[in-house]
Amino acid sequence: MSHVNVQLPDSLYKNLQVLAEQDGITVDQFIATAVAEKIAALTTETYLKALAQRGSRDKYEAVLTKVPDVEPEAYDQLPKC
Repeated sequence: MSHVNVQLPDSLYKNLQVLAEQDGITVDQFIATAVAEKIAALTTETYLKALAQRGSRDKYEAVLTKVPDVEPEAYDQLPKC
């Protein structure tokens, strides 16, 4: 386990304490979870960009031409606002 010393403004730290308490976890656990979520978001973005670069617009269009142009079944339609 590694240690990190971070200085936070008092107001931010107080909010951190409140939110951690609401979640029923320690401040350390809250921070570790927040860092993990940020890493996951950035890693996913990088992964999706790399995956998109491997794609082919021509192949995508070719697949779409195989889809019939019909209205979706009633159970699969979006509700009307």
